[in-house]
Amino acid sequence: MVGLLGGCRAFREVSNLKEVRFRIDRVTDAQLAGISLAGVQSYEDFGGLDITRLGSALAEGRLPLSFQLHVEATNPEGNTLNARLTNMDWTLLLEDRETVSGTVDRTIVLPPGEPTDVPVDVSLDLAELFDENLQRLVALATAVAGEGPPTNVKLKVQPTIQTRLGPMRYPNPITVVSKDVGTRR
Repeated sequence: MVGLLGGCRAFREVSNLKEVRFRIDRVTDAQLAGISLAGVQSYEDFGGLDITRLGSALAEGRLPLSFQLHVEATNPEGNTLNARLTNMDWTLLLEDRETVSGTVDRTIVLPPGEPTDVPVDVSLDLAELFDENLQRLVALATAVAGEGPPTNVKLKVQPTIQTRLGPMRYPNPITVVSKDVGTRR
């Protein structure tokens, strides 16, 4: 009987782990063609040298954007165990368009009820993905960086959580969004 009760408790805890919540928290270290986007809210905020660098990069058919996307993961408070995120496949969507994919391949402990940061390193080439002029691409980059006007940023994730019963991979990707990507002025 004790084994059956322990098995039921373990099953409930595994079920609770399916309820780990994810949301996009913030973006840090954003760079466009090697130029920091910290404090840049629009195309007009760039100096002449930066505009020249961006224009040259775009003329060469590339406009690399890199940043660290911070996903907040919260293990349900009612769960009695730490959850261990061991792997997370992801795909970034900008303006509802799939752009790049990758994997977070490290163990991150998720204590019950405590939001935990899951950093995701992202690099993509805006010129390759969007057929837009420089000003529009800069607007998109600054919005992603959290400095410009709001834009549609989503992350599809398929996490794997370590449980007492072994690794549990979410059966389907979940879409993670943020309420505040970009500034609201």
